[in-house]
Amino acid sequence: MSTIARTLDHRRHATAQDLGLLIGRAVVGVTFVVHGWQKWSGGIGGTQDGFAAMGVPLADVAAVALATLEVVGGALLVLGALTTVVAPLLGLGMLGAAWYAHRDAFLVSDGGSEFVLVLAAVAFLLALVGPGRWSVDALAARGRR
Repeated sequence: MSTIARTLDHRRHATAQDLGLLIGRAVVGVTFVVHGWQKWSGGIGGTQDGFAAMGVPLADVAAVALATLEVVGGALLVLGALTTVVAPLLGLGMLGAAWYAHRDAFLVSDGGSEFVLVLAAVAFLLALVGPGRWSVDALAARGRR
């Protein structure tokens, strides 16, 4: 394979990775926003009561913190902004949800942890790999150079 062909192949691969990261960020970020908004729009008091019933420590504070994290953090994921800060926090939030709300089963159809574990895994993946070239984080990094 010639040098030009290798360069083009590398660019095509990098573009595919960036597209995959953008799609993943968008889908997971919007999912977080919707779930956080649901906690707020349904009345945060109901969420706080539910957290207390599940035994979440400091349920009143935790409900507000998680709902806010999901809305703001999800929006930041979509943009690819502050990814290395917000993604691990969202992942930890989902591990907490898996433990406190969904630990008695695995499948979502049984009220299990399957879905929140997928969200946690993608959040941790984004924290480790980064948001890709098509993100606010990448734009800010280019601006600093």
